[in-house]
Amino acid sequence: MIVAGEASGDKHGASLARALRQQYPETSFDLFGSGGEEMRAAGVDTLVDAREVAIIGVPEIARAFGKLYGAYRTLLEAARSRRPSVVVLIDWPDFNMRLARKLHREGFKIVYYVSPQVWAWRKYRVRALKRDVDRMLVILPSEEGFYREAGIDVEYVGHPLANAVHPTCSRDEFCNRHGLDSARPIIGLLPGSRRKELHYHLPLMLDAAKRLRNFDPQNPQSAIRNPQFLIPLASTVRREEIELNGEVDCAIIEGDTYNALCQSDIAVVASGTATVEAALAGTPMVIIYRGSEINSRLIRPLIHLDTFGMLNLIAGRRIDPELMQHDATGERIAEEVRSIVSDPARVAQMREDLRAVREVLTAREGSAADRAARCVVEVAGGRINT
Repeated sequence: MIVAGEASGDKHGASLARALRQQYPETSFDLFGSGGEEMRAAGVDTLVDAREVAIIGVPEIARAFGKLYGAYRTLLEAARSRRPSVVVLIDWPDFNMRLARKLHREGFKIVYYVSPQVWAWRKYRVRALKRDVDRMLVILPSEEGFYREAGIDVEYVGHPLANAVHPTCSRDEFCNRHGLDSARPIIGLLPGSRRKELHYHLPLMLDAAKRLRNFDPQNPQSAIRNPQFLIPLASTVRREEIELNGEVDCAIIEGDTYNALCQSDIAVVASGTATVEAALAGTPMVIIYRGSEINSRLIRPLIHLDTFGMLNLIAGRRIDPELMQHDATGERIAEEVRSIVSDPARVAQMREDLRAVREVLTAREGSAADRAARCVVEVAGGRINT
């Protein structure tokens, strides 16, 4: 049983499913749980669609309680009837930690793949993880020591994206495929993978795009001439959910996110997994995040960090600028983008720093999915239901 509830988890779950089948070709796996298009394509029976449960924010979760509880009951009943040898929970902590507690009490073996960021906020949750999880599979080197010190059986498997993000075509080929001009600057806009993230981030990004498009020869900081914009869709986002304002042309990119990032000269990225993807692509970025005022007031006091972007956390310092909550405006985003692209030395340094982050994440041989697959079978005691 594999349970993911957002776009990044869907991607990691799909990679895990493929790795299990490739490493154990003699086994006919019955894989089921929660996920999206990528997990379905990898042969996972998704009883819950990740697009329907990718919800963030306290008020939003409260309003969607019925939908989330329905998903919880569906997965709980599926586990009881299908009796998986092991349950793999991928990220999505507010949901998955509750599911882990219930299933572990009923005797199911639990593997948690992609750690909840308890080292950053709500550290008390580590007690529940120690109680309910048989093996924690972490994707950042620093997490292994944290969980081992807490007495949790943990293994660092490497980052699932480490060997995945790379270009598969040239800039000219990419631009021809998507109706872009390879000679003009390309700016990527990545607003997130959840509906609320689209609601808060996309208008800000489009406002910044409008400001960046309107080149002012009297403004020496306005250094981007004739830019073009693209929006790579996350697997949990439908094209019809992207509402453009008609003032800025944006190419909507489906199923080609990594090439879109690799070919972008700079990107504006919502804080989350996409910042790691952009870092692995070597693309300088401006990291943003904005949510409702009530979420900000409730959640911010629980966070014990001064920086939020995952790549900046991995680097241990702020490589790329971050604009959070009230600082995230179209005007500020445009200013940061202009400031970066108008300074070639800064761009070069950012690319060098991103290369160093990539080296940290790709330090281990093989893929994270392969190592995770071996751990999953090990926790199952070599017993796989077929």
